[in-house]
Amino acid sequence: MEFKDLGIIAPLLRAIHGLGHTAPTEIQKQAIPAILTGKDIIGCAQTGTGKTGAFAIPLLHMLASASPARRVTRALILVPTRELALQIGQNMDGYAKGLPVAHTTIYGGVSQGKQVAQLRKGVDIIIATPGRLLDLINQGHIDLSQVNKLVLDEADSMLDMGFLNDIKKILKQLPKQRQSLLFSATMPGAIRKFAGEILRTPLEINVSPVSSTAEKISQSVHFIEKGQKAKYLTKMLLAASHTQTLVFMRTKHSADRLSKVLGQSGVRSACIHGNKSQNAREQALVSFKSGKVNVLIATDIAARGIDIKALPQVINYDLPMDSETYVHRIGRTGRAGKEGRAVSFCSAEEKPMLLKIQKLIGFQVPIAR
Repeated sequence: MEFKDLGIIAPLLRAIHGLGHTAPTEIQKQAIPAILTGKDIIGCAQTGTGKTGAFAIPLLHMLASASPARRVTRALILVPTRELALQIGQNMDGYAKGLPVAHTTIYGGVSQGKQVAQLRKGVDIIIATPGRLLDLINQGHIDLSQVNKLVLDEADSMLDMGFLNDIKKILKQLPKQRQSLLFSATMPGAIRKFAGEILRTPLEINVSPVSSTAEKISQSVHFIEKGQKAKYLTKMLLAASHTQTLVFMRTKHSADRLSKVLGQSGVRSACIHGNKSQNAREQALVSFKSGKVNVLIATDIAARGIDIKALPQVINYDLPMDSETYVHRIGRTGRAGKEGRAVSFCSAEEKPMLLKIQKLIGFQVPIAR
């Protein structure tokens, strides 16, 4: 089955692609036909490539085509963060409009009351983070014995965050006969080993190689000593006060400190990381997306699942330890054909990281003048 033969799911394609005005992405072209044949899939694709649509469209089609007499959970989508769960849930709201398929999101950091109430009504699809899902399974609120579709999204992040044991416990609750789809931004050895344990003769799909950076992104590096970075950033942000900017930090504590320093200089910012409550994280995102604040400070893990359209600028306040993370960070800007700007601060001790980044992307990042 090829993508051009998929007229059967045209309504869903129109829902995701603005009534057909935008062409399907490469991951969707390759993944949708394969998923509809029932194959297990390993999909390697960066954030912003249309990955959610790649699994949600065929998933919804298959579930809507085989609605049981009694509503039971037939699909499980596991994700590493609350933000990604909420983002996929919001996308599903649009994709599933008019279809006899119900979904809900399950995540920690908030009271479980509303989530349990939704589960009691009956849902076809559960989108969940591993910790809260296990809690509700152990309390008897969730039965996964009828699940025949499993999606593991951002699998590399889930392993990085130490969810492997939780995922293995959850997999024991699922039928062995099922279709499993694993998506990851990177494909290290640990992910391949894990995929080999849970997938059956999977088809591998690779798009947007991890070393590639979008042509529309203007990249530059500023050589600044660690103690001068906050002052330099403040000056930059004050000079472009109306530019929406996502600032990446390496640690939660440094993110909080920077937010206070910026505030003292008159730059309003929101901060998002793992120590923030769910409500605080959601409020920070709302403030940033609405333009109430133009600066969002984030750690890499917290930024997973943040989808900000037309983001003009990303700043790497700290260079990442992992070169591939650089590509994912700056990929937040320059989306959908729009131009973006990626600025990196590099101290003396970070120069080895810069060299590794440049080796990965295949060129020297221009030095800012």
